[in-house]
Amino acid sequence: MRRISLILAVAMVFCADKALYAQQSVVKNINEYGKFDRWCVREVKESDIIGGKTKYLYEFFGNGDTVVTREPLVKPSSYLWRTNNVLANVAGVYKTNTTVFPEKRGDGYCARIETHVEEVVAFGINMQVVCQGAMLIGDLIEPIKNTKDPLGKVLYGVRFNGRPKALVYDYKADVGHTVVRGTGFSKLKTLDYPDYPEVCIILQKRWEDENGEIHALRVGTGYERIMKNAPQWVDGYSLEIKYGDITSSPAYKEYMGLQKDPSTAFHSLNSKGKNVAVTEEGWASPDVEPNFMVIKFLASCNEAFYGGVGNILWIDNVRLEM
Repeated sequence: MRRISLILAVAMVFCADKALYAQQSVVKNINEYGKFDRWCVREVKESDIIGGKTKYLYEFFGNGDTVVTREPLVKPSSYLWRTNNVLANVAGVYKTNTTVFPEKRGDGYCARIETHVEEVVAFGINMQVVCQGAMLIGDLIEPIKNTKDPLGKVLYGVRFNGRPKALVYDYKADVGHTVVRGTGFSKLKTLDYPDYPEVCIILQKRWEDENGEIHALRVGTGYERIMKNAPQWVDGYSLEIKYGDITSSPAYKEYMGLQKDPSTAFHSLNSKGKNVAVTEEGWASPDVEPNFMVIKFLASCNEAFYGGVGNILWIDNVRLEM
């Protein structure tokens, strides 16, 4: 009996050590790539039918190498980040979209995330689409094959069991530009309200039901919209993570709430590899251990194809404070 107890104790310590190592590995990888000093470039020739321009897609891993390709992105397993710089192949027509760029800062680089209008001319028709810059922890599977449900194509988050105190980063910002609607199927329309970049870190306790649907409780929340221009770098800004139900906090805003609407919810792959919405069912108690973490930096807080054209968010030295 004593021998069995000893074996169980050793097994428990091994599992705990393994979980701690996995957590430390995630933190290390997020922090290391969050320096933005190493970028790779994909050079893509778009299809002749839409002009045949040469475009560039950037991700912040690699050694500055440029690869001429039309193949989907292949990233190292340690690279948990993803921009929404993406390759599309719709009915054999190759198109790219780039909204995140490397920009020189001192002896290294930072990331410039912007909202702009992408123009496509096909068969003499000029289509204009508002594209919002995004950088996130998670994935975006290429090639994009259609324009349906663009938010649902982004797979937000990675497995994570830690309880960080804050998301820390340096930033500059040019914000508050008027929202423009551009879907590509009608003329651009300028609306009468401003738009702001958004930064958030969310910790969830996720589970999958017998039908393959994914549910979650919100464990931790750090959420903020950048409402003022910051023309000079703000170094070491700390976005605090609050645990449990935050709705009674004086700083709580409606946009920080639970994501129950499938049209705006995070998406993830279930155990069968199907892309499904993650429905947040409620707030977890503050002591619950999460199993998933989401981080996102957005140049716009609006829905797809609506954004403040001209919004720019510069980000550098992203790290988790544990």
